[in-house]
Amino acid sequence: MSARTELDAAGIEGPALRAGYARCRAINAHHGRTYYLATLLLPPRKRPFVHALYGFARHVDDLVDDMTTRLSRGQRAERLEEWSADFLADLEWGSTSDPVSRAVIDTVQRWQIPTSYFADFLESMRMDLDVTAYETFEDLTRYMWGSAAVIGLEMLPILGRADPGTRWDVLESHAIDLGTAFQLTNFLRDVAEDLRRGRVYLPEESLRRFGVDRDRLARGQVDESIRNLLAWEIERARGLYASAAPGIDLVEASSRDCLRTATTLYADILDEIERADYDVFSGRVQVSVARRAAVGISGLRGALSARRAAPPRPTG
Repeated sequence: MSARTELDAAGIEGPALRAGYARCRAINAHHGRTYYLATLLLPPRKRPFVHALYGFARHVDDLVDDMTTRLSRGQRAERLEEWSADFLADLEWGSTSDPVSRAVIDTVQRWQIPTSYFADFLESMRMDLDVTAYETFEDLTRYMWGSAAVIGLEMLPILGRADPGTRWDVLESHAIDLGTAFQLTNFLRDVAEDLRRGRVYLPEESLRRFGVDRDRLARGQVDESIRNLLAWEIERARGLYASAAPGIDLVEASSRDCLRTATTLYADILDEIERADYDVFSGRVQVSVARRAAVGISGLRGALSARRAAPPRPTG
């Protein structure tokens, strides 16, 4: 389905605004992979807003981690600070000339998403420029609140609540767990890549428990201590997925297959790490194309069935 069809279904008008949403969709399609695939399982009327949230997060992440510009840490920090100040001012004002920000601001206004979530995300991105390790999982969780949990919370109004009687804080708890599980899965897959950027996202207390230090990780040789460390954190991530799972049935039926697909494919990364004998150093562990296709097709069948079963939306 084309970007134009999605924008029409979402009631997004005006060439500048539509161009902003189209830009976010292109960012999601290029970088998102699993996230983009899952987004396509949502009804067309919801997709542009999810593209906008992803486009925002990816754009800011690139400001922090883009090594192709050869900017120093201080220069990247200055660039992030300037962009963040402009974005938050534009968010408060309700208007901007930046195409990505324009789509995000429109999404925030339509779905009444708390603006504090975006400030918290930007604060975690600032931490990436200064913090290179986390002593405890609680310390890491404070980082992941801004880098992952708030993204789940931003999504909730768009995904919708199946039963108006469901307490919103219950949905929020599941969304936080799922966003954190996704983030921790990324950390486990990207140990080597993060090391090259000077960061270790696995808690220092976990490293000490299994006799692993930064130098040992940097050597990139999988031994029993590293296997035990990664196995420990994989089980932590699986516990978060299990805690988040009941929340899928609490969102609107038309949104469930999006969540199921994303959850399945992200959790599959943990299986692939185990299948690779915990070697997260030789190359990026990935879910096979065949597996992604099978899960995506299954999700598509479910999504289409949910749309057929949904009552017609009011037109007036």
